Amino acid sequence: MKLHVGNIKKSFAGKTVLAGAEYTFEKGKIYGLLGRNGAGKTTMFNCLTSNLQPDSGEVTMEFDGARRPVDNDDIGFVFTNPHLPEFMTGYEFIKFFIDINKYKIKEEINIDKAFETIDFEPADRHKLIREYSHGMQNKLQILAFLILRPSVILLDEPLTSFDVVVALQIKNLIKSIKHDHIIIFSTHILPLAQDLCDEMVILHNGKLSALDSEKLQDKDFEAQIMDLMMEEAHD
Repeated sequence: MKLHVGNIKKSFAGKTVLAGAEYTFEKGKIYGLLGRNGAGKTTMFNCLTSNLQPDSGEVTMEFDGARRPVDNDDIGFVFTNPHLPEFMTGYEFIKFFIDINKYKIKEEINIDKAFETIDFEPADRHKLIREYSHGMQNKLQILAFLILRPSVILLDEPLTSFDVVVALQIKNLIKSIKHDHIIIFSTHILPLAQDLCDEMVILHNGKLSALDSEKLQDKDFEAQIMDLMMEEAHD
């Protein structure tokens, strides 16, 4: 399984954000998408999910050598700022989410056990979502996509609101499911990307560039990233 990003271009009010972004992502890997704030990481995610229509280019999925346009069921997008129904409890939301997606879910879900996988306290499950902290809301939306298991999972800096213990739990969960998915993790925090990701892709000057994954732990790896970032700022 592969996700092909083909020459995606996107501009806003005459300002180019994506200038022919191209890359092929493969199943079984966690990709770190690095870039400065404002580089266009979220814009690219929105183009991949069709929340935004690119000005040109295409996004396709490949299964067993056959390619087709990406559709909504292929990709799950975990937002930086969760979009959840605040009038429901966490338990009610997950039950509702399972009900409306039951045709996509291949196994029976025990809701309480699902909550346990993200260390969600029993009392908190039955509180209204509007009473949740930002971190708790983020855990809830991550749980939804762990249940749904789309082919491609886009994570837009979701760990920044978690404490150290919860962030570690979520990282371990992400690592445990990567073999069946394409996971793209957007962040501007280099140590987090080095710890979690198998490969690094940098978005600079509106294009995607691969970084040598064999050098992820090199002492000068951060310096290489900074050189690219500074090149973008200069341009």
